Amino acid sequence: MIRFLILIGYTTLMMFLQVSGRLNQYINVHYRYLATLSMVLSFVLAMVQLILWNKEEKPEDHHHHDDEHDHGLNKPYQRGIAYILLALPLVVGFMFPTVSLDTSIVEAKGFNFPLSKESVGDPDVETQYLKPDTSIYFDKTDYDKQMEQALTRYIKDNSVIVTEENYLEVMELIYNYPSEFIGKTITYKGFIFNSSQNEEANLFVFRFGIIHCVADSGVFGLLTHMPEGQTFKNNDWVELTGTIHSGYYAPFKRDIPMVDVTKVKKVEEPKNQYVYRSF
Repeated sequence: MIRFLILIGYTTLMMFLQVSGRLNQYINVHYRYLATLSMVLSFVLAMVQLILWNKEEKPEDHHHHDDEHDHGLNKPYQRGIAYILLALPLVVGFMFPTVSLDTSIVEAKGFNFPLSKESVGDPDVETQYLKPDTSIYFDKTDYDKQMEQALTRYIKDNSVIVTEENYLEVMELIYNYPSEFIGKTITYKGFIFNSSQNEEANLFVFRFGIIHCVADSGVFGLLTHMPEGQTFKNNDWVELTGTIHSGYYAPFKRDIPMVDVTKVKKVEEPKNQYVYRSF
């Protein structure tokens, strides 16, 4: 019976995450079908457990016999531990709220370029800042081929329109091939992050992004130079248009792509603050 309840719990959790929209904060939305699949499988397995439990309840004489070969967990405390471990993700999923994102997360992490050593979840995956880096998922030749192919989509136009769908791809290309983008006009949306380092105020416009799942999420975007007299507070959402150029950024001791903003307006914060990588 406990197994049935745990499995039904997983089915309900998956359903709850999808209906409430909270699933988007854990995995790339392009992988949502996997959550649906696990929901269906949990339900099927729960039904199997229910049928087995019903069968077990009826014949009294088989009761002891069944317990004997109970997957090696024949001591009650062993089963208890197994059930607690299985139920743990359910407790976390239902009880703990997902974090609402804002610049305090960026400040707490303090970003480095291109990668920071500490990680949000998986110790093998590094938290990413500014430049989304998908090279860790491919061998070098495949990665370069993919990047060059993607570059051809943007290189012929003088202006680059960044959407929720291509946000991470465009940012990765700009950091990988800055010289190809210098002089081009870019339009994109993001939130303001004021970083004051070395007495100099720098204003970044970021989006939170997920490449595969929350373990490789990060903040991605560009350093901007706003028009004179335009000031914004942290977490203000803006849409900007400007020209890409390259400039020396002292904290990183290197040149990075920047945007000279010509047009900027405040916009509503999007319902889903994350952008996702499409492959």
